[in-house]
Amino acid sequence: MKVITEDSFAVFAPIGLDELDDRSGLQTRTERKYVVPVEELESILDAVDREARVLEIGGRRRFGYESTYFDTPQLTSYLATAQGRRRRFKLRTRVYADTGECWFEVKTKGRRGITVKHRLPYSLEHHETVTAAARSFADRQLKEASVDVDTSSLSPTLRTSYDRTTLLLPASGSRVTVDRDLRWEAASGRLWVGDYLVLETKTTPGADTDLDRALWSLGHRPVRLSKYGTGLSLLWPELPGNKWHRLRHLDFS
Repeated sequence: MKVITEDSFAVFAPIGLDELDDRSGLQTRTERKYVVPVEELESILDAVDREARVLEIGGRRRFGYESTYFDTPQLTSYLATAQGRRRRFKLRTRVYADTGECWFEVKTKGRRGITVKHRLPYSLEHHETVTAAARSFADRQLKEASVDVDTSSLSPTLRTSYDRTTLLLPASGSRVTVDRDLRWEAASGRLWVGDYLVLETKTTPGADTDLDRALWSLGHRPVRLSKYGTGLSLLWPELPGNKWHRLRHLDFS
């Protein structure tokens, strides 16, 4: 497997987290995901405007993320995504492994498939549980999104971890995330996506980016990849998961 180093992003000037959030918060956005072989990263980055900026904190440009996803015993969240229901949602904690910062997050799909994310500061010691405060927060956000789900029986269903580098595309105020070493873990087993990257463009609703267009010209098309839905469908093949059938042929080990 080709190793990606910080040198891969050396041509881009740094940007701090506060400035990145100020210029590209994008809590409501259009997301497009691409799965590409690691060895194609250099040619993809060559297509990125050199005015792009790369998130840098404490001299680092690569950061570890860990997430725990919660679902009902009936897998309400998973099935809503797998079956393409209009009112779908995800509940998770996100841990920034390098700092220990933790959030509880509620993601819903609005009109025309627009992603809306709400976050609650969370204690690291509770990252694998749903506290009463988190449940109340989730209930409020789900009700606002017209999602009807009983949150009283939520439990951890899937864990993910990966390393991420984030770019800002100044012309459009968009973000690009490059995730590597994605790992999935559930009660049924583990998978490692070692030879592939997950690229995601995050734009204002309905827009696209120069990188989207460059990826399209290189033959890459957006894929229906949900870290939660795809991971669970691969680890539990008996679950309905036709939405992600294009990814089943990849050599995940």
